[in-house]
Amino acid sequence: MLLELRAENYAVIDHAIAGFGLGLNLLTGETGAGKSILIDALALLLGGKASSDVVRHGADKAVVGCVFEMTAGAAVVLEANGIDVEPDEILLRREIGSNGKGRVFINNQPATVGVLRQLAPELALVHSQGETLGSFDQAQQRLLLDRFSASNLEPVATAYATWRATSDKLDELQSAEQDRLRMADLWRFQSKEIAQGELTAEDEDTQLEAEKRILANAEKLYAAAMSAHDHLYESENSAESALGAALKNLEELARYDDRFKEPAQQLAAAKAAVEDVDAGVRDFAGTINAAPGRLEEIEDRLAALDRLKRKYGKTLAEVISFGAEAALKLSEVENRDALLIELKVRLEYEAAGYMAAAEALSKTRIEAAERLAKLSEAQINDLAMSVCFRVQVTPERTPTNWTPHGWDQVECLIATNAGEPLKPLHEIASGGEMSRVMLALKVTVEEAAGGAAGRKKKTALPRTLVFDEIDIGIGGRAAEAVGRKLKMLSKGQQVLCITHLPQIAAFGDQHFLIEKSEKRGRTQTEVRRMDDVERVQEIARMLSGATLTETSLKHAQHLLQSSR
Repeated sequence: MLLELRAENYAVIDHAIAGFGLGLNLLTGETGAGKSILIDALALLLGGKASSDVVRHGADKAVVGCVFEMTAGAAVVLEANGIDVEPDEILLRREIGSNGKGRVFINNQPATVGVLRQLAPELALVHSQGETLGSFDQAQQRLLLDRFSASNLEPVATAYATWRATSDKLDELQSAEQDRLRMADLWRFQSKEIAQGELTAEDEDTQLEAEKRILANAEKLYAAAMSAHDHLYESENSAESALGAALKNLEELARYDDRFKEPAQQLAAAKAAVEDVDAGVRDFAGTINAAPGRLEEIEDRLAALDRLKRKYGKTLAEVISFGAEAALKLSEVENRDALLIELKVRLEYEAAGYMAAAEALSKTRIEAAERLAKLSEAQINDLAMSVCFRVQVTPERTPTNWTPHGWDQVECLIATNAGEPLKPLHEIASGGEMSRVMLALKVTVEEAAGGAAGRKKKTALPRTLVFDEIDIGIGGRAAEAVGRKLKMLSKGQQVLCITHLPQIAAFGDQHFLIEKSEKRGRTQTEVRRMDDVERVQEIARMLSGATLTETSLKHAQHLLQSSR
């Protein structure tokens, strides 16, 4: 959901902030007040093309920004592009300089317009004057159809991933055979050299380094160990002798006074600890004396391990892994024919699995496309249009067209006049017609998806829908029908809509007034959310013009009451 939109020094806007809410958010105002400017600002934040022409006269740069609720899809895009993810919100900001240069920030971190375009389908779909941002291309049309039919894409995606992995493995094995045969000698040498190193432990070099440090300082360490042994146990004044004598005295005291029993036990424990430490010291000293040629042996082993690490990895773990990989590659070359047969059999089996899953998905889509076309056509014709509408599903069964979402090409076709051939949706000339078709389509899909809730998982769609020029060329009952469809759609998704018609404006959950005024000799546009009284006045103005009448005010109140 879009929470906030800001613009500064943008076109005729000096500084404007709009905070949007759930449901249907409507923007109205006098012609030329700058309503579409806000939609254009949002389009920039979704990766639209920028121009220095939008910078307010006299300013160095224009700044637009917005705050969306974070979505799972948006988080994936941010992580893939190395941008920190905030748990609840995503902040987009774009600066356009008067010199034509610009900057993009996402969560206050530098980013690119390309990342904005990746985020756009996850956050909003904007139907602005003359263009659709968020690219309502065939992929988006397929998503709509899948949402309508509540299609389960998981079997196809799983089958595709399995088939693709085997196909890639087979291609790798079949390509550059001569190069692989030449490499076999190298892999054989590498595998043999690492195997001769007899690497059994990934931390062998660490253990040997520790032992080397001891042996390199053997004389000093032996002297220290024997001196400690002397003080702990061997000498007449050793710690063990002193503790033993003291312990006898305490045990004698404890025979007559119970308060000395616990101190005697503590002293006995201390004496035992001294004896344990002394035993460890003596054992350590014994190991030093027991290995006179060990140091040279360790140095030779470490040198051999270093040679392997210089060639095959920074650590012994990497060396061992390299050896295993070389052995595997060599095995594949030596057993290539048998492996090719195995992979081809497996690929044929997995291809059959994918084709079965994709064919089942195609059948579901084709059946759903007929129902979606029939329902959408009725919805479109409710909006002062007379069209023929179809949803065409074309299976492309050749492996080059296989994807994780099936092999179907989905395209919406429409004829806006009787007798004309059906054409792709994007070829509709009128921006208003395009917006109404999109509204009807999405209402149809949302009604079906709402009915499927609880039975099957919905296919995700953009959470915020924006419509501009949706009411061009309509009025009366058609305008009321548009308002009701917008209201219905807004129950499942946030909707922003610019309108000139009071019949539509009456359905808003939030109503924003776009006003143009003159301050300090400069024209500027402001945005503010209206209360109930102001809404009545604004709808009355839309009904009767600049002069409000008692009749228009009553009519406005009636429209608001009827919409509720």
